[in-house]
Amino acid sequence: MPPTPPRIGLVGAGGIAHAHMPGLLRLGPVVVFAQDGAPELAAAFGPAAAAAGSSITVADSLDDLFAAVDVVDVVTPTFAHAEVVRAALTAGKDVVSEKPLARTDADAADLVARAREAGRQLYPAHVVRFFPAYVRLHDAVTTGLLGDLAVLRFVRSGAFPIRTAWFGDRALSGGIVLDQMIHDLDIARWIAGPVATVSAVGVRAGTEVEPVEAAHVLLTHESGAISHVAGIWGPQHLAFSTEYSVTGTRGSLAHRSLDEQDYVADLAVPDAVDGFLPEVDPADDPYGLELAEFLGAFAGGAEPRVTAADGAEAVRIANAAIESMDMGQPVSLTTGARA
Repeated sequence: MPPTPPRIGLVGAGGIAHAHMPGLLRLGPVVVFAQDGAPELAAAFGPAAAAAGSSITVADSLDDLFAAVDVVDVVTPTFAHAEVVRAALTAGKDVVSEKPLARTDADAADLVARAREAGRQLYPAHVVRFFPAYVRLHDAVTTGLLGDLAVLRFVRSGAFPIRTAWFGDRALSGGIVLDQMIHDLDIARWIAGPVATVSAVGVRAGTEVEPVEAAHVLLTHESGAISHVAGIWGPQHLAFSTEYSVTGTRGSLAHRSLDEQDYVADLAVPDAVDGFLPEVDPADDPYGLELAEFLGAFAGGAEPRVTAADGAEAVRIANAAIESMDMGQPVSLTTGARA
């Protein structure tokens, strides 16, 4: 007899919930709770649930959701992550939290400690570790193909997320650094190892109706390698794109997403409500891959490629970059002070 699929609780119904839902429905029945939008999300994915032989129900409260599920996937706005993850851990659930793990360093560290003390598993959804181009890069580094790393460059661009106001409020979202660039800050650490110092500059321009924001972050790794991470939230017509170039003592590897989109998808799936997420090949869905890896770990499988401690360190690096932008000086992660 096949194992009974886990009952999955999804907390939140925004744009990233649309990215998570297809993968969740392949793993088990889903219960959704959100302050706004849960019935609409359930209705939008009803046909997909039926096709997957799964189901979606809507809970009336967070407590009702906890009572009905085995594991919890938190896709609320950034500023609510810590509160919901704490509640899920207190309810005895293993948890996936969308990145960033929390808005502040203190909250991120607290969640890691609470999960450990509760004997529960907690994983941050750093989905870029599951995109094929970044898996190739990690493999090239770990197998020694590139030699000792010297210089890493990452760029991530997309339209400013104006449809949801909290994204543009740095106090709530962490702005472009904590929301968008944390992906590449995490990848830089995954590839080149621990970060010693962080230096950053940023700019917000345009109008309230048509804002743009950009930042540049320079990481000095303990290995001596240097990573340059650039992020752009641009005008609404700006297509989402990513690129990297990594050079070591034995060679280099580069990627540009606009050159590598080699598929065409014409599928009857709900439109995402946010226009700043990358397009993905439905046959190789990184969101589904990460969720399957996390739920496999919950069921006793191998530890995923990203841990709660990784999520907390990504938050620490991103907030150090924000501090550097504000103070105009590098920030040391080894001493906890300005460099």
